[in-house]
Amino acid sequence: MVKAKYQNVLDLGAELNIQGGDVKEENGVLHVTGTASTQYDKDQLWDAIKASGGESPADIMANIEVADNSFYAKHTVKGGESLSLIAKKYYKDPMKYKAIFEANTNILKNPDVIHPGQELTIPNA
Repeated sequence: MVKAKYQNVLDLGAELNIQGGDVKEENGVLHVTGTASTQYDKDQLWDAIKASGGESPADIMANIEVADNSFYAKHTVKGGESLSLIAKKYYKDPMKYKAIFEANTNILKNPDVIHPGQELTIPNA
């Protein structure tokens, strides 16, 4: 029954390609382990857990590691995006576009010019 409650989390884990994932249910508690590629992916999983179980759910124990902590996420630019829109997505603050620009000066020369297909490193906040 608890597994069904958190099915959205398990589905998201599969979508995010969580490595070494394992799910066990013991005494009404769901135990979830695995390794996310980035901190952003881990944060998405925790947001899904909280959406299903509340701020401090007692019926799930999740131990999610992060494979690479040197950056927050990778983002492939889509048409119509700007650094401020990307900053809003990852940091909930469009003014943090400068941090993204500074982390990508190897491929960006102007914060107002990005192109679809460019892969940007989203630095840790």
